[in-house]
Amino acid sequence: MAKTAAEPAAQQQAPRFLERYQREIMPALMKQFDQKNRLAIPQLSKIVLNIGCGEAAHDEKVLEEAQRNLGLISGQRPIVTRAKKAISNFRIKEGDPVGCKVTLRRNRMYEFFERLIVMALPRVRDFRGLSKRGFDQNGNYTFGIQEQTIFPELNLDETHYPLGLDITIVTTAKTSERARALLEAFGMPFEKA
Repeated sequence: MAKTAAEPAAQQQAPRFLERYQREIMPALMKQFDQKNRLAIPQLSKIVLNIGCGEAAHDEKVLEEAQRNLGLISGQRPIVTRAKKAISNFRIKEGDPVGCKVTLRRNRMYEFFERLIVMALPRVRDFRGLSKRGFDQNGNYTFGIQEQTIFPELNLDETHYPLGLDITIVTTAKTSERARALLEAFGMPFEKA
């Protein structure tokens, strides 16, 4: 007898950092901030990865490598960012490609965040922690990485152009203190004061 009904898709397991947030971090932050409502507790909203490479306006290979590397790091296809206005000193015309970016949400965001904290940041040479000055007034945190080679997904033999990477972690926190408490609870390695 032939099957007529489609079998349900296998349940995808939730990322470990998401489970940790729901089980451990959220109750701890509720106690720390003296909140009874779970929705008042800050949480991660999205993570934006950005590679700026002005050389891409003049050399197409730089942009192709940046897109390939960012796709390997994030697991998602990046979009090309273009110059909004012409800058004659850098020989960039309006509309020239100047980088690429990816916005991660939901499960991919938590999986990337775990790889960043557990595997990538410990591989930075002479790492003393991330600066606490990267917070804005809206509870978002931005920092830069000088070389993408700290990510184990990249093959060093195929990386010809050393490019940096900007990472913005967007949270629902209203203040930088609450955002810092959230990221510290996840184990974000901030520098010691």
